[in-house]
Amino acid sequence: YEAIKQQYRPEVPEFFNFARDVLDRWTEVEKEGRKSKNPALWWVDGARGEVKWSFEELGVLSRKVANVLSDACGLQQGDRVILILPRIPEWWLVNVASMRTGTVLIPGTQQLTAKDILHRLQKSKAKCVITDDSLAPAVDSVGAECQSLKCKLLVSEGHRAGWLNFKDLLKNASSDHNCVTTKCQDPMAIFFTSGTTGSPKMAEQSHSSYGIGLTVSGRYWLDLTSSDIFWNTSDTGWAKSAWSSVFSPWIQGACVFVHKMPHFDPSIVLESLSRFPITVFCSPPTAYRMFVQHKLSSYRFKSLRHCVSAGEPINPDVMEEWKAQTGLDIYEGYGQTETVLICGNFRGMKIKPGSMGKPSPGYDVKIIDENGNILPPGKEGDIAIRVKPTRPLFLFTCYADDPEKTEATIRGDFYVTGDRGIVDENGYFWFVGRADDVINSAGYRIGPFEVESALVEHPAVVESAVVSSPDPIRGEVVKAFVVLSSDYASRDPEKMIQELQEHVKKVTAPYKYPRKMEFVQQLPKTVSGKIRRNELRQKEWRK
Repeated sequence: YEAIKQQYRPEVPEFFNFARDVLDRWTEVEKEGRKSKNPALWWVDGARGEVKWSFEELGVLSRKVANVLSDACGLQQGDRVILILPRIPEWWLVNVASMRTGTVLIPGTQQLTAKDILHRLQKSKAKCVITDDSLAPAVDSVGAECQSLKCKLLVSEGHRAGWLNFKDLLKNASSDHNCVTTKCQDPMAIFFTSGTTGSPKMAEQSHSSYGIGLTVSGRYWLDLTSSDIFWNTSDTGWAKSAWSSVFSPWIQGACVFVHKMPHFDPSIVLESLSRFPITVFCSPPTAYRMFVQHKLSSYRFKSLRHCVSAGEPINPDVMEEWKAQTGLDIYEGYGQTETVLICGNFRGMKIKPGSMGKPSPGYDVKIIDENGNILPPGKEGDIAIRVKPTRPLFLFTCYADDPEKTEATIRGDFYVTGDRGIVDENGYFWFVGRADDVINSAGYRIGPFEVESALVEHPAVVESAVVSSPDPIRGEVVKAFVVLSSDYASRDPEKMIQELQEHVKKVTAPYKYPRKMEFVQQLPKTVSGKIRRNELRQKEWRK
């Protein structure tokens, strides 16, 4: 870890464009025979469909798409484009083409409703939307209310009135295209943040913030080289897809593996890890929790050498179970849409189960109090990144069109993440919860994650979400919403509650046990799969 900190000295030139300066460079390396035969993109659909593109082929096709965006769609540098596609190769082509044209990409997930799409179109003032047959009707139902929307591009075999057809235009487009000149700090993408608290904000990232800043993820956390085949299971609408399905692997010249998988299916993932020569794998904690409920010993992951997890904290018992059955550690990382990797368990570091690891070499990370003072080890506070006197280059530019919300993230010399945490004497960081998720019961501060971790260790619990609930004596108490496994679903609820409460008292400090509990079929989640605790909390406090 100390060596990584010494080595990491990123250079940020005045001008930078990921498509020209990274992807086209890998094309040259490929042509000179100085790179393994790995493709740049390897896509499978789970049946017989398969696409393999070299960096050269990715270059040719993305230039054709760049011409479609500039000519047929009439888009200029700086125009905003909303992209809502599932895991299909065209999603990657549009990502690269938008860099070549200098248009600002706004990815969205297939799970967006017409209301969500309207909010995004109106707030972003996007000039163009690119989607497929499944969401075109939703776009059409709100399009008239979006004054800025000038072009609709449909990725489909069929045609639709009022839409240009992507595949027709691609077929006839020229592959000659000169990449526009972009400065490092020019806007490259806007991500609507998850909105676990409040409506989503538009986090703007520059060409260098992800394009250079994610070197730290690709090289040190994911441990990728140009010989690796890397699979990240993220939904295309989430910033983690940009992190780990575009920038981090391609910075390193690695192959991006993609499985179309319309709906997450743990057995398909495990079968694919056995069938394909995937060497590095990334999935969220929820997925690993599902994996360890399968009989992992019946699968053989012949090529897999490195596993990582991000999105939410991963429970130590899941890490132990995965290692017991596969022999592989899970290296947890922590970051936000607004940042690159903030903390991580890097290769060669001792893993402390439950910890997010140590700060990324690109950031000076501290735990601070409400006045911006740095707190000593063991004291809970806000996880923050130093931005004064020098703001890190690899931090989001702003919340687009919202200077007040941008300013609200700064406290003294620090950018405040909105997450609570603790740092120990060895410099390892530990996640407590979102600042507004922390429960204050009878003077005790309780982080939801430790209670959820304790609950999920019980075989009856598939998933849980812990929030505060009003109490006349204690002010607020811990309430757990629990999804039971099918084996326990028919048990007596009262007895089950008692059993789980006793279990939590044994596993963690007794004052943290959930005094209230409710069994539910599923938990409310954001489109990126994060539990919406604020929704559950508001429900409790409205009663």
